[in-house]
Amino acid sequence: MTDTAISLVVVDDQATVREALAVMLGLAEDVDVVATATNGAEAVEAAREHHPDVVLMDLNMPVLDGVGATERIHRDLPDTTILVLTTFDDDESILAALRAGASGYLTKEADRVTILHAVRTAARGQTVLSPEVQRRLLTLAGSPARTAEPDLSLTAREREILGLIGDGLRNPEIAAKLVISEATVKTHINNLFAKAGFHSRADAVRYALNHQNGRARP
Repeated sequence: MTDTAISLVVVDDQATVREALAVMLGLAEDVDVVATATNGAEAVEAAREHHPDVVLMDLNMPVLDGVGATERIHRDLPDTTILVLTTFDDDESILAALRAGASGYLTKEADRVTILHAVRTAARGQTVLSPEVQRRLLTLAGSPARTAEPDLSLTAREREILGLIGDGLRNPEIAAKLVISEATVKTHINNLFAKAGFHSRADAVRYALNHQNGRARP
């Protein structure tokens, strides 16, 4: 284990899944599984105790579900990243988790390499969405219609890029879609982050989802 290892809490109500994930991810030299939890309430307690870099969160659990736990951890420990790993990829589950504060969403069809990569990516504060989830979000979007509120004073291009971020596109994909350089995309993103007060790409994704078609959601 290295001094800069990613501290991780694994949350799943199924013992075999939870233990397998803990062992599988704990084998990586740069990951330190500091705790496991069997439900959302235990997850909140473990997060408050260990202040982990990442929480790998299931959704359908007793006592407190993953969305409720995500909301509490995100509120109390904003520096902790929540990465959802679940069997559910329906619209309601995806949107609920992201709105609660999750920075990533994977289905349990993901293999070890994908999950480990997602944990590392999440620890860097970047959004992680499985291809399935990205497709669901694109379907929900229908078109680059998610826009920011007028009082943010974003340019038309910044609004367009914010919508594409909400659709789950990465910088190279945005550059290709808009036929501009990746450096230009980064400049626009830096500008809109500064205007909107976003601290991470996850903030932009959540904002874009909450303002789908320009309508704020509760």
